[in-house]
Amino acid sequence: MVDFKEEVANLANRSKAAEEQAMTEEATKTSVVLPFLRALGFDVFNLDEVVPEYIADVGTKKGEKVDFALKIDGKVSMLVEVKPISSKLGNAQFNQLFRYFAVTEARLGILTNGREAWFFSDTDAPNKMDKKPFFKFDFQSYSEDQLTELALFQKIDFAIDAIIEAASNLKYTRSAANYFKRQLDSPDEDFVRFVGKRIHDGPVTKSVLEQIKPSVQVALDEVVRDRIQDKLNITFSADTVPSEKDENPKVADQVLPSEVSDNSGIETTEEEIQAFMIIKAIGAKLAPVSRITMRDAKSYCAIIMDDNNRRPVCRLYFNSAKTKSIGIFDANKNEERLKIESLDDIYTHSDLIEAAVKAYC
Repeated sequence: MVDFKEEVANLANRSKAAEEQAMTEEATKTSVVLPFLRALGFDVFNLDEVVPEYIADVGTKKGEKVDFALKIDGKVSMLVEVKPISSKLGNAQFNQLFRYFAVTEARLGILTNGREAWFFSDTDAPNKMDKKPFFKFDFQSYSEDQLTELALFQKIDFAIDAIIEAASNLKYTRSAANYFKRQLDSPDEDFVRFVGKRIHDGPVTKSVLEQIKPSVQVALDEVVRDRIQDKLNITFSADTVPSEKDENPKVADQVLPSEVSDNSGIETTEEEIQAFMIIKAIGAKLAPVSRITMRDAKSYCAIIMDDNNRRPVCRLYFNSAKTKSIGIFDANKNEERLKIESLDDIYTHSDLIEAAVKAYC
């Protein structure tokens, strides 16, 4: 897995360079796609494994080609269609990939532009490629979990049944997640009516819907925050409770004011710790909470990645009795200071905090 990690990291650099230099589909193939297929374990110079310009006649259409067919044990296992890195996959036409799916043994199709790779299968109907990908991988920005998913497509570990099962599960899980995210942002009428029937005595009329919609949205926010808080409490408890083998845990392993204070008169307040927990909860979407740490200073309290002050996420300016603010760093480590009225206001800047954390992932 270490070698695979390194190869994918190299692909990230190739993809960035291609965005500046590769103007055509062929240039994208050479600079990114062929190295990508090699990273998956295919010998790109062996026609028994990688067949370029693969031809499979479809009905009356003769001589149409898909960019690559990947073979395992002599059978076509994956079809790959390439678009220029300058194009967006959301706007791309992939008719060959769709048609060839029905006339080859392949159960997987990959659409890529050298920046992203979209993976398709036939989870909706046998031998008919789904219209939506079950997995997307961004070569320039990916998580550890996404890297693990990508590793499933390596030739050496290729198991089509396991991949298809995972594809089906991912499709429904992500569809459900997208639905809940929409409800969190703005509950639609059907969702509010569904909840209303369970919390309101009597008919759920239009006026009732308008009355309870704000309450439903607030309730959703509270549930999410409570779940995050519960997980953080479990994590912190695991860090602070000594094991039988270690009856004297180090102070550095505990989430206490002493963790981030020294002997110079700096005092970490309960409010700063609560803000730190909120920021950890926001960042937990992108990185393990253990990577997000806190260092207090006289004028501000710093939230950093990997206990490294060269990796700032944000700063808490809570020392003033009249005003509080949070300074959030962008990818270039420029700080934007934002005033907050309460700790709840930190959630309104979740996107900026997530972007700061993502820069170090």
